[in-house]
Amino acid sequence: DKANNSEVRAENQTTKFADVHGATEAKDELQELVDFLRNPDKFSTLGGKLPKGILLVGPPGTGKTLLARAVAGEAGVPFFYMSGSEFDEVYVGVGAKRVRDLFTSAKSKSPAIIFIDELDAIGGKRNARDASYVKQTLNQLLTELDGFEQNSGVIIIAATNFPEALDKALTRPGRFDRHVTVSLPDVRGRIDILKHHAKKIKAAPEINFEAIAASTSGLSGAELENIVNQAAVRASRLKETAVTMRDFEWAKDKVIMGAERKTDKAQKIRDDYRDLAAGRLTVAIVPDIARED
Repeated sequence: DKANNSEVRAENQTTKFADVHGATEAKDELQELVDFLRNPDKFSTLGGKLPKGILLVGPPGTGKTLLARAVAGEAGVPFFYMSGSEFDEVYVGVGAKRVRDLFTSAKSKSPAIIFIDELDAIGGKRNARDASYVKQTLNQLLTELDGFEQNSGVIIIAATNFPEALDKALTRPGRFDRHVTVSLPDVRGRIDILKHHAKKIKAAPEINFEAIAASTSGLSGAELENIVNQAAVRASRLKETAVTMRDFEWAKDKVIMGAERKTDKAQKIRDDYRDLAAGRLTVAIVPDIARED
């Protein structure tokens, strides 16, 4: 049942651009989508031409999904959400049908937004080893992208953390040919994000968000939110009456250490691949030497 229903339910979004902190440039770029969705006919009459597919590109935790929801919320249109990893998850091989259903539902409710998260999960580079159903899902997505007009009132937004992993066919003109970068927040953005999440907790008046922001360069919005949450958890555990700067410092160190571990892990995976490649070469060469003796 989940496979039949999950992809065709539209969500009505209440998220607005004001709820998205630290992504000013991306918001500015996405404003034209909002203008179009609010009044597709007027936009078309003026000769405006939108890309069919917009790809939000950026590291994990930078707010790509939140931005897509905010476009729908600002425009007041239905939002059809699907994660790339879900397409073939429930029943293997139904991915192509789910893509079809997703587009059919969105067209029937236009103007609307289709949002595909983790596009690389279905749109990764194809190779001979891929199961045929994975290729079918991707091919169906390409067919749908090619099969409808820009002025149909449906905007397709997708997000990926790994643009380099995408099949080239997806980023050709007329498909996902507009890329919007959602960067890690700068210091101003980090202050805004920290203050936004701190509204939900009882923070002591002496909290210096500028100092915390200055020492958290390279952290994502999700990691900054985690700092606020961890600080509140510690204050509660220590039975404090408010969350103090000491709690924030402790939480910051904990989250930064976790972020560094994640980076180390990613590097280790890359190193393992390199060793494996080297190992393969050794295996390939040694038997030849042995045979010559």
